[in-house]
Amino acid sequence: MTIQQQTKTLSHFINGNKTKGTSGSYSDVYNPSTGEVIAQVPLASREEVKQAIQIAKTAFPAWKKTSIGKRVEVLHRFRQLLIDRQDKLIQVICEESGKTKEDAKGEIIRGIESVDMAISAPQLLKGEYSVNVGGDINAFSAKAPLGVVATIAPFNFPVMVPLAITSMAVAVGNAVILKPSERVPHSALLLSELWKEAGLPDGIWTVVNGDKEAVNELLENKDIQAISFVGSTPVAEYIYHTGTKHNKRVAAFGGGKNFMIVMPDANLEQTANAFLGAAYGAASQRCMAISGAIVVGQDTETRLTEILKQKVLNLKIGSFQEANIDFGPVITQQAKDTIIQYIDGAVAEGANLVTDGRNPSICETSKGFYLGPTLLNQVTPDMKIFKEEVFGPARIIVGVETLQEAIDLINHHELGNGVTMFTSSGRAARKFQEEIEVGMVGINVPIPIPVGYHNFGGWKRSKFGEGHMFGPDQARFFTKAKTISERWPDEEEDTTSSFAFPSNSDTNIQ
Repeated sequence: MTIQQQTKTLSHFINGNKTKGTSGSYSDVYNPSTGEVIAQVPLASREEVKQAIQIAKTAFPAWKKTSIGKRVEVLHRFRQLLIDRQDKLIQVICEESGKTKEDAKGEIIRGIESVDMAISAPQLLKGEYSVNVGGDINAFSAKAPLGVVATIAPFNFPVMVPLAITSMAVAVGNAVILKPSERVPHSALLLSELWKEAGLPDGIWTVVNGDKEAVNELLENKDIQAISFVGSTPVAEYIYHTGTKHNKRVAAFGGGKNFMIVMPDANLEQTANAFLGAAYGAASQRCMAISGAIVVGQDTETRLTEILKQKVLNLKIGSFQEANIDFGPVITQQAKDTIIQYIDGAVAEGANLVTDGRNPSICETSKGFYLGPTLLNQVTPDMKIFKEEVFGPARIIVGVETLQEAIDLINHHELGNGVTMFTSSGRAARKFQEEIEVGMVGINVPIPIPVGYHNFGGWKRSKFGEGHMFGPDQARFFTKAKTISERWPDEEEDTTSSFAFPSNSDTNIQ
């Protein structure tokens, strides 16, 4: 069944059921490949969000008391359903985000890695135990879920990011409210059906669709204990400051300006091929996409530019329904217009168009939001297109004379999500990995996004808060610890009052 055949007006998912919106406010959902409106999604009012939070709060105590083994059984069933319904998930992702089928499948696989990590929650929840720390006292620690937590996901990964920021939260015993992007609501609703089928109790997984009004209620409501967010840097900063102002634990992941340093000793053919997929995959709508190449040496820059030019010109854009497509459209017409403004501005500032993707031929026959791959060189650090994240297929080449100059350019940039370097020199690679001030680093790896059992997170203005996405730090983020000191005295033991501060030392300090 395709999205076009489903009910035109979508719903929320509250208390284990699809729930109609009552605010009277709706947003259009587009198929980016055709430009057609395929559904309307309700935008929740503050009152609707409050009601959903109360339902989750009521459901939480029973889930908290459920044994970790029983919780993991639900995750095992959920994981299998993700595999069994993979084709349906792919179809939904493609229709509402414009991704190719291959890219959608890869997203699901990476999302399942987060479920796998969550299945290891019993190991991550183990506490510490110390015997006889002093005076026959044993000390131990225990971890407990926070309560009701909120997660806010972006449009570019309709399945992977919701799985990445919710699976562990569910596994360790929280009730989770997901606010997906209103541009891609179908995927979150389908995940809701799978959680229900897997046996997750009603109220533990909630989907509330909405815009800023819904987000603000999540940020300000006293019953929300933590917020995990993925999106643009300005919004991430707003989420962090507003959430922490209301005494919430916040991990807010923002954007990136992820450069690929290319050394003169790199294999340029291999480097160019790596650049293509990392830079233009998913129409460059990835926070870990390569934004541009910083090339060391004029000769290297000239040769790499010529190689890339021919490869970029051969890239094929189109609908996910076509064969051998490299990438599809951007998410909206507004996004397309913004990307074109970046390209126009760069040219006006003196950049050179190596390839121009502003008017691809597919736009003559399709109303989809298509942009071809644009490549610009002669870009300088003072240009807007260098300073800001461009969430679309406009990539840049910057020439430098030394590796140190390349490192300094990246370290001085306000964003520090990901970076990579292509070289055959171990010495250069070591200098790079030690000196670079970026959260996720690759060496001869085009997209250095960690696997699900390593922590994900950038530096500088690419991440606000101390939590991480993926990895063991998620279990820490979604739990709180208590330390217990326990002693069982003998009945006949003679005890006297002591007014000294407790100490296990027998030594008197003079």
